[in-house]
Amino acid sequence: MIRTKLCDLLGIEYPVLQGGMAWVSDARLASAVSEAGGLGIIGTGHAPPDFVRDQIRKAKEYTDKPFGVNVMLLSPFVEEVMKVILEEGVAVVTTGAGNPGKYVPALQARGTKVIPVVPSVALAKRLERAKVDAVIAEGMESGGHIGELTTMVLVPQVVDAVKVPVIAAGGIGDGRGVAAALALGASGIQMGTRFVCAEECTVHARVKEAILKAKDRDTVVTGRPTGHPVRCIKNKLTRQFEELEARCRPVEEFEKLGIGRLRAAMVEGDTEYGSVMAGQIAGLVSEIKPAKLIIEELMAGAVEVMRRLGGMAGEGR
Repeated sequence: MIRTKLCDLLGIEYPVLQGGMAWVSDARLASAVSEAGGLGIIGTGHAPPDFVRDQIRKAKEYTDKPFGVNVMLLSPFVEEVMKVILEEGVAVVTTGAGNPGKYVPALQARGTKVIPVVPSVALAKRLERAKVDAVIAEGMESGGHIGELTTMVLVPQVVDAVKVPVIAAGGIGDGRGVAAALALGASGIQMGTRFVCAEECTVHARVKEAILKAKDRDTVVTGRPTGHPVRCIKNKLTRQFEELEARCRPVEEFEKLGIGRLRAAMVEGDTEYGSVMAGQIAGLVSEIKPAKLIIEELMAGAVEVMRRLGGMAGEGR
């Protein structure tokens, strides 16, 4: 249907990556996405190395297709987690919250592709010099930790600035988003929020319900004073963060308020005082479906959009 150089690079059928979301994308979801022809990614967050090894080995039991692991470079366990990844021979590593440059040579020597998330052109160029295999240009429409540029603005500028494949992320949830990303020059897309509502995602049911109920303006960005802004669905916790911002409280108070809130939402189902990280595309998500069906509809929708646009271009000549 749609095949790009990203498919050849990663050995996948469709140019679709599933975001590596902490407490959300475990071995079950990652393997389901990989089995469906995309690239599933295990989210590690601040998880200890034993947990990461267990999830990698479970994914290997569930699928013989390539899958990845996302490493949060601010994790206190980052060195140990990277060691586990090297020992287990993971196909792909995506990274967030930092520069993975020092890990690139060892990972690539093991045959692992390294694909960092970038919020700016400057970081994309720096990481290309570090010999990464591709970059994920993630716009501020995304859930979780975000940058300042929108996907529409960021992706084409990164595409023009680097020669490695660029994967678009942020605000993509259907075939129209895929077609738009490809039109901007991306070689593929990454989706997070849409896959939270996959049947195979083990996140708490109340989190899925919150996403399904969300409208176009139901997410908010908090925590900007900390330097690490986060997009979540509005709730009582986000209002507490907004009150801290309005009172110009010290960064330490923001950090204290945020401790354990992601797990409280995603695992325990506290959608009032937990951090329900989701992107603006939540307003477009209306059903829970198997990962395979999500990807099939995604690609079929993209093909239909491109056919329609091709016809429009023909009419205009």
